[in-house]
Amino acid sequence: MTPMITQIYEIQTPAEAKAVIGLGVDHVGTVLVTPENWKVAEISDTRRVVRELGALSSLIPLFSKPDLVYKVIDHYRPDIVHLCEHLTSDEHAANGCMALVELQKGIRTRFPAVRIMRSIPIAPTGRERQVPTLELADLFEPVSDLFLTDTLLVASEPQPVTGFVGITGETCDWPMAAQLVQQSRIPVILAGGLSPENVYAGILAVGSAGVDSCTLTNAIAANGKPVRFKKDLQRVGQFVEQARRAWQVAG
Repeated sequence: MTPMITQIYEIQTPAEAKAVIGLGVDHVGTVLVTPENWKVAEISDTRRVVRELGALSSLIPLFSKPDLVYKVIDHYRPDIVHLCEHLTSDEHAANGCMALVELQKGIRTRFPAVRIMRSIPIAPTGRERQVPTLELADLFEPVSDLFLTDTLLVASEPQPVTGFVGITGETCDWPMAAQLVQQSRIPVILAGGLSPENVYAGILAVGSAGVDSCTLTNAIAANGKPVRFKKDLQRVGQFVEQARRAWQVAG
């Protein structure tokens, strides 16, 4: 039986990386927030700790300029580079998607040892037909090693990070995610509003190769909102436990 992948974002420090790996996390996700300050010593240290402890590092650059993305990969040498642009926005429609396909081709040519994860957007339940999820997957599959589903807010709702998909804290349409799993010839990681409370059901409903959590395993501030870049380790442990329990049933 192939082990299920448990992936947790956003881990920005060596101490948190060590803590979540100790809880059983397989992929440790880190984010570069700006193109201006992309060299961060603490993130380099985090990458080193992940390697030493035998987990895999996944790195999101929140920018898409090819030359800079190549510099980032060369500097950090992550196991996985994770690209999560808002594929259905005006900026990345049509020709924009093809530019991202070319970027992924460039990454493969320059860094053959680095795996490429592409976020595939899925709308919330009831709006799933408003996003061309399966068509986008067809386009990106030949230049990707992994897919990650994530929730794309539609209509007039802004994305939490302009130009990118993710960290909404809302679930995507699981039947559409299951269709993606069935269609895809590469592994699919289920993400989008996953928590210790729903990851068990999500795995059984979708049959993905792995699961990912960010927002709903974050620490909670006094105002009741999740704190970016700070994990609730108890909830991370519960998330891993529930994912493993579901995988035993599904496997």
